[in-house]
Amino acid sequence: MRVLVADDERLLADTVAEGLRRLSMAVDVCYDGDGALERVGVNRYDVAVLDRDMPGHTGDEVCRSIAHSQVGTRVLLLTAAAGIRDRVEGLGLGADDYLTKPFAFAELVARVQALGRRSTPALPPVLAQDGLALDVGRHLATRDGRPLALSPKEFAVLHVLLRAEGQVVSAEELLEQAWDEFADPFTNAVRVTVMTLRKKLGDPAIIHTVPKAGYRIGGPA
Repeated sequence: MRVLVADDERLLADTVAEGLRRLSMAVDVCYDGDGALERVGVNRYDVAVLDRDMPGHTGDEVCRSIAHSQVGTRVLLLTAAAGIRDRVEGLGLGADDYLTKPFAFAELVARVQALGRRSTPALPPVLAQDGLALDVGRHLATRDGRPLALSPKEFAVLHVLLRAEGQVVSAEELLEQAWDEFADPFTNAVRVTVMTLRKKLGDPAIIHTVPKAGYRIGGPA
């Protein structure tokens, strides 16, 4: 899942982003509405977490722009205003959900995950193939019942591959969906992550390289 977090409270934005990254989400961060508009114009996000009261373009304006663009990005608005009228107004802008400050991080995570499921075609809560099972909600991975100790990035790459249901996923697509905007397009991070992931998954090999195309799970090597 790729997420944009936009909030002028820098400590809050950075803390939320770091927490989401630990759950294997690719997160971009900005601290004003202008930066948020720029990013949603360039990148495809599953979820945008927007503070309503940002300098420059407000979160309301960014939300309205996303809604009008019809790109499929789900919007979670954050605000200190807790009144019913404020919530109704926010949802009327095209937001998909609304969370008042202060909030519990666990609740924000649950709402982001729920919105992420709505931004893509419906998937089962546990992705499974060839003895491999990925429980995204609980952030657990097993193979033939054996727990796998995966890094957040390994978990994210495995999630993207399983979600593709046997289709080939290019290195560029993996980089876009599992890394943030600062990822170097010429890096070998994808290759290295896939290599370490294969070692942890064990034999028989389940991640196959398709020459000049990318990677896929299952099917003939």
